Amino acid sequence: MSKVHGVLAVPELGIVYASATGTNEVVAIDEHSLKITARAPGGVYPDGMAYAPEVHKLYVSDEHGSSETVIDVSSNKRIGTIQLGGDVGNTQYDAVTKHIFVNVQTRRQLIEIDPTTDKIVARIDLPGAEGNHGLLIEPKQRRAFIACEGNDKLLVLDLESKKTIASFDVGKDPDVLAYDAKFGYLYVAGEAGVVSLFKIEGGQASKIGEGLLGPNAHVVAVDPDTHFSYFPLKDVGGKTILRIMKNDSAGSHP
Repeated sequence: MSKVHGVLAVPELGIVYASATGTNEVVAIDEHSLKITARAPGGVYPDGMAYAPEVHKLYVSDEHGSSETVIDVSSNKRIGTIQLGGDVGNTQYDAVTKHIFVNVQTRRQLIEIDPTTDKIVARIDLPGAEGNHGLLIEPKQRRAFIACEGNDKLLVLDLESKKTIASFDVGKDPDVLAYDAKFGYLYVAGEAGVVSLFKIEGGQASKIGEGLLGPNAHVVAVDPDTHFSYFPLKDVGGKTILRIMKNDSAGSHP
């Protein structure tokens, strides 16, 4: 694999999927043996991924191909391409509607796709968005959190009304988001190394912390059991390191 940008683990399949932009492929990896089991075309620049379990399909953001690649996980074959009409950001699955949502950065829209038909069912305008790339859906509170690289904003979208209800300043070039459901903590990581922390409660977001964590801290993941947050940093004094943090409910904020 070359230049992996997106990683998605699907425990029920025992597979980890990686989007390899170096070869423009989506690679399936057995989670036990860590061996590659399949490869599928991912488009021009495959990035974020989401899995729709009811239809056994993987949806892959083709960032520069202006489309969403659809892969059948039973055969690991590309079975469709959904044209979106602009540069594509991250993709997420909503467990309530059972729909796929994907950012289209150059249109300042969030696109809703029905996986049963692979048709676009809504184009949601995002006032105040510039380069809406990062995306996280919190299904229980019916909120979508959208990180905008172009103007360093976090937008909060009500998924019921499909309206933006809040906007916050975050660190420069925000990208990946992670959510600790037990404590309601939302992490927003940025390319410049600044991590912003929000408390999500009753559908409302409040910013509770922000700080420089390390260079290029634009990827974050949260362990739901330990509540540790993980930040891979590609170059700290010439070395690649993994920085592990606790939040205040279990230790300390980043």
